[in-house]
Amino acid sequence: MGKLLDVENLDAGYGEAVVLRDVSLSIEAGETLALLGRNGTGKTTLINTLVGVTRQHKGSITLSGTLLNKLSPHERAAGGIGWVPQERNIFKSLTVHENLTAVARPGNWNPERIYEMFPRLAERKTNMGSQLSGGEQQMLAVGRALVLNPSLLLLDEPTEGLAPIIVEELLRGVRHITRNEGLSAIIVEQHPHLILPISDRAVVLDRGAVVHNSTAQELRGQPEILDRLLGVAR
Repeated sequence: MGKLLDVENLDAGYGEAVVLRDVSLSIEAGETLALLGRNGTGKTTLINTLVGVTRQHKGSITLSGTLLNKLSPHERAAGGIGWVPQERNIFKSLTVHENLTAVARPGNWNPERIYEMFPRLAERKTNMGSQLSGGEQQMLAVGRALVLNPSLLLLDEPTEGLAPIIVEELLRGVRHITRNEGLSAIIVEQHPHLILPISDRAVVLDRGAVVHNSTAQELRGQPEILDRLLGVAR
């Protein structure tokens, strides 16, 4: 399939503060990467660096053969990066449908396909963003990233703070996006047992550095590593 994303020897952070040190990883087209680590280990900083909202001190980021280092967040989005941040950042003063149509680009994903995947949003398409529950806002944030028709989807803690039934519904959608549709994704998650079953590869960060890089299946079969690096043996 070929390499989609290639990160090499990356140092990045905020201002003069360096959070990520010598990070290297790659994703093949169609792969899903679980990005794991305890709180404060640099996971969100890595996502933010891929999006282009941190300061990159060293290294390179290449997407589909294009060097992203000097591109703005807007240019990176146009080049194929879809981002669902922790804050969701939906337009709360617009309706669900307006949120999806305001940013849509031509491609396989359109509002109707989002409604098929998340029926809750179809039922609430005329509701304002501010009228949605946290889980519905997260589904809308995922949908809004998809209608950009990206080649790489970045999900930062998508299940955080959601009720179990909503988590199940959201992960079913993510599984469809990655497994059935073949969209490449990087998913940041605190709970590896939720994400590893639907991922191809797994990277664990600690203190801003990669301390484990393997297939997701290999990591699932090594509870001692899960316990040592993440404090969970599930």
